[in-house]
Amino acid sequence: MTDNSLMWIIAGLGNPGRKYTRTRHNVGFMVIEEVAERNGIAFTDKKACRIGRGSLTGQNVLLLEPLFYMNASGPVVKGILSKSNSRPCHLIVVHDDLDMETGKIRIRKSGSSGGHKGVESIIQSISSRDFIRIKLGIGREVGIPVENFVLSKFKRDEISVIKDAIKKAADAVSLIITDGVDKAMNKYN
Repeated sequence: MTDNSLMWIIAGLGNPGRKYTRTRHNVGFMVIEEVAERNGIAFTDKKACRIGRGSLTGQNVLLLEPLFYMNASGPVVKGILSKSNSRPCHLIVVHDDLDMETGKIRIRKSGSSGGHKGVESIIQSISSRDFIRIKLGIGREVGIPVENFVLSKFKRDEISVIKDAIKKAADAVSLIITDGVDKAMNKYN
């Protein structure tokens, strides 16, 4: 049974601007764009974010791309949660993870930031760790500073792997909304 008054917030994390468009740090944006395309959801550009309102598997959703840099994503997410009267348990945050191999997906119900600055900003801003995360592995390369690596583009041999992961993550968003996070964790973790 679905609750049509409920609003799910699905936030993808990334950095604004053309030079970051297809970088490793922007896989969260890529997943949000995949979800939007599949469900015919158009974006509106606001000062602090891009938002798209629509329906996904019969549920009201708001797709969100904060347009401040990754480390300042929290206040934008907090503002959207407040305006939509949604609770952190109806927030799904999609982001990159350096400590997972490229293309791997992991879903978590809650927890710490794991060192991810965007997730830490959200935790601090909404005063809660109780929101769902979909993490996409972007790998790590020895000898390249983390700051440079996360802002690099995927290598040619990684492109098909990451495209597949983006599709799976978009599938996971739908499964979480229809059947719950536990079922999604069992399927994708």
